[in-house]
Amino acid sequence: MSNWVAQAVRQIEADFHRSSDTHLIPLAIPALPQIQLYFKDESTHPSGSLKHRLARSLFLYGLCNGWIRQGTPIIEASSGSTAVSEAYFSRLLGLPFIAVMPKGTSAEKIRAIEFYGGSCHLVDDPATIYDESRRLAQELKGHYMDQFTYAERATDWRSNNNIAETIFQQMTLEPNPVPEWIVCGAGTGGTSATFGRYVRYQKQPTRLCVVDPENSVFYDSYVSGNPDCRCEGGSGVEGIGRPRVEPSFIPTVIDRMIRVPNVATYAAIHFLEEVLGRRCGGSTGTNFFGVCELVAQMVAEGRSGSVVTLICDDGNRYQHSYYDSNWLAAGGFDIAPWLERYRRFFETGRW
Repeated sequence: MSNWVAQAVRQIEADFHRSSDTHLIPLAIPALPQIQLYFKDESTHPSGSLKHRLARSLFLYGLCNGWIRQGTPIIEASSGSTAVSEAYFSRLLGLPFIAVMPKGTSAEKIRAIEFYGGSCHLVDDPATIYDESRRLAQELKGHYMDQFTYAERATDWRSNNNIAETIFQQMTLEPNPVPEWIVCGAGTGGTSATFGRYVRYQKQPTRLCVVDPENSVFYDSYVSGNPDCRCEGGSGVEGIGRPRVEPSFIPTVIDRMIRVPNVATYAAIHFLEEVLGRRCGGSTGTNFFGVCELVAQMVAEGRSGSVVTLICDDGNRYQHSYYDSNWLAAGGFDIAPWLERYRRFFETGRW
């Protein structure tokens, strides 16, 4: 191993030691005191999202496999947050970084990538980001990180402070320390693979629910068992939902999947701003819809317990989309009925 690679690994580990773990935030449901709801706030990572964990793991994986060397250009196919986090680590190691992204990616995310010294290569068709990333990597003699293939294997799902381990540690002193459900979305499938494997490895009864937005194939593939599902275009929720089933998606570790209307996602983050006092990204809204479905089912079955989900990134990255009334109106998204539904659920327990 070269001195540069050894120093690069050390720099990444030092960055990890400088970073505290993210907070686990409780949110009371006034009408349902028998249910405890928690949000793991991944927006407080140095690069601003859940993908900071993935990017760190992918860089260590690439370095230790001998794929990343001094001066290696880093290329990634990403709709935003992974690219921001990989740009952060590329700057840390002094490596050039290029993000291959759909043209619809939020301007805030593009600015964040450029802030960390990365550049953005925008494409018209989201389905072409894979081939275009491979082409650029070959042309520039760089390394295509390929989060969609390596997310599930780059992360140590047994321990090493992965997201599942930290949640169970933080839940230790809560009224119901073992969650009934953990709820997350799927972009690469890496986070759901980590959760699903960890609870089995630790012999926990916690079940995993994965939520999927409109125009994404994960839900259809899970229900049908067909790994070759395809669709055209983006999901409408940056960071989750894909036009193909990614290699990192492991359906056998998932207990339930829920498809979420995009309008329900957008309304959810506006509701969460009311009850959490902060803005969350779109995928957090998709998570929240799934939480409501599961909590309603628990109540109907007379069960109590805890549910944990994620704040995946900060809503300020979406000021010109999900939080823009003109953007919502232009897309035909009337969030008012859904806002009332969420408010009613919290006030009365009726979903």
